Amino acid sequence: MKKILLFLISGLWLFASTIYVASAANLTYVMPEIIKKFNNLYPDIKINIILSSSGKLTAQILRGAPYDVFLSANMKYPIKIYKAGFAKSKPKVYAKGSICIFSLKKKFAIKDLINANSIAISKPMTTPYGKAAIESFKNAKIYNKIKNRLVFAQTVPAVVSYVRNYADAGVISTSMIYSDNIKKLGKFYYTKIDSKLYSPINQGALLLSSKNGAKKFYDFLFSKEAKNILKKYGYQ
Repeated sequence: MKKILLFLISGLWLFASTIYVASAANLTYVMPEIIKKFNNLYPDIKINIILSSSGKLTAQILRGAPYDVFLSANMKYPIKIYKAGFAKSKPKVYAKGSICIFSLKKKFAIKDLINANSIAISKPMTTPYGKAAIESFKNAKIYNKIKNRLVFAQTVPAVVSYVRNYADAGVISTSMIYSDNIKKLGKFYYTKIDSKLYSPINQGALLLSSKNGAKKFYDFLFSKEAKNILKKYGYQ
């Protein structure tokens, strides 16, 4: 009887219609459209999104958080989880990101940031986009001139709030420029940072559970439909 009960429970887990996707916050404005497209194909699978920094989500997964799919802003964290034995697949790149300087005041080239009073970036210890920002500042030879004017947000979307409220400029993922949330702010300025100034931002996906719906969603991320959406938001 006990074995039958365990079999039934495992069967319910395998074919559950709700899956939990741990997603890097830079995908905040992209995920609703991807989910909508996915649900056109699989209306019975409900997707719950948990948005946070890649580093924080990784820590949660390694502590046993019951997520089904992980979408990181880099490959470092998925590889770490995979090596720890918490994944059902090898890490795979689903998109390549880039960074830009965002401001509501004026257009900033990277060298112009030495004239900014405050520059917002996401935390480089937990967000790959914040790490890329620091790397670009150092390679552009301006880091020592601006390091005391940097303010750190928990996530990439939070950088936008800092810029809206007080920072002269911020470094965000270029994908966010294409979102309706940014456009609602009115007039804004942005300048793409030369990709030669920072390491490639290869964003990695990882399948974490054996749920049928999780595998379907994971596979969908590499479909033509999902790629078109990612391209629309500025990802490569």
